[in-house]
Amino acid sequence: MNSGEAAFAGRLFAAGIAAAELLTIGLGLRLGLYAHLCERPLTAGELAERAEIGPRYAREWLEQQAAAGIVTVSGEPPEHRFLLPEAHRAALTGDPPPALTSVLPAAGIAPVLPRIAEAYRQDGGLGYHEYGEDFRGAQTELNRAVFEGELAGWIRSALPDVHRRLVRGAGIADVGCGSGWSSIALARAYPRATVTGYDSDGAAVREAIANAAAAGAPDTLAFARADANGPDEAAGRYALVCVLDALHDMARPVEVLRWCRQALRPGGGVLLMEPKAAEEFSAPAGEVERFLYAVSVLHCLPVGLSERPSAGTGTVIRPSVVTGYAHAAGFQSVAVLSVEHPLHRLYWLR
Repeated sequence: MNSGEAAFAGRLFAAGIAAAELLTIGLGLRLGLYAHLCERPLTAGELAERAEIGPRYAREWLEQQAAAGIVTVSGEPPEHRFLLPEAHRAALTGDPPPALTSVLPAAGIAPVLPRIAEAYRQDGGLGYHEYGEDFRGAQTELNRAVFEGELAGWIRSALPDVHRRLVRGAGIADVGCGSGWSSIALARAYPRATVTGYDSDGAAVREAIANAAAAGAPDTLAFARADANGPDEAAGRYALVCVLDALHDMARPVEVLRWCRQALRPGGGVLLMEPKAAEEFSAPAGEVERFLYAVSVLHCLPVGLSERPSAGTGTVIRPSVVTGYAHAAGFQSVAVLSVEHPLHRLYWLR
């Protein structure tokens, strides 16, 4: 084996270690183990008792986490004590834990990998709800954190005129609302506005209705099932139409944007949140681009191709692609808003 072959083999081995360690982190998150390791150092027996897991499992997991440099260890065997250091706590104990961004592809995709491979062979696709509950739940929580923590502030700072209209009670449509957390966040931020969440998946709409009820959302919020052409009665109703982290998954994005344009009131616009892909393809790429491509290969492209005909956009939706879709749908103006986020880019369509 020459030096180049050895280096690549070493890279694969390191990637394998990283993937396996991500799964052990996912296990710790699922079992709620990290929260117990913040207050004071614990022995394996103490963690087992607090987390209600087997003592032998607790010791093996703790030793693995220490070997990986995730937790610290003190004391002498057999009374080793383990602690999650302060610098690691925000990533592993937040709500939701930011570590889910890294864990999600490895832990959530693995169970459906055979079905993804079959979709590639058959040139088919997998619907969003064909992915496991773990993946969908983790993705939902990640986007929920963005919607609840960032969305209203983005509108207020980047679109002040729209913000003022919404405060007064103008209508909002949330297209591709999924489990409804974006719609719920908008309804809470603008209690005088009427908010309607639309999704083509009936199961997602039912989930959104249940989430809104459990969250105590305002009664100005409603959900409805709609395909790419949308309901006719929505024409001219909304000051703001949102499509948030959803357009790249849609089989017919131009048709969806065309309906969004028709749904706008005079002076309104469409807010898109899409992955922060680079302007152009280049290889090798940076970490964000590598992450987006991996998610696209394993999730977003199969979802987009689950309906035919399909644009087959995928996660790596570049600004030029968004602009092309918008112009094809009849929008005159496409602007990138001055909002900073490591994974998302916001567009304003007029």
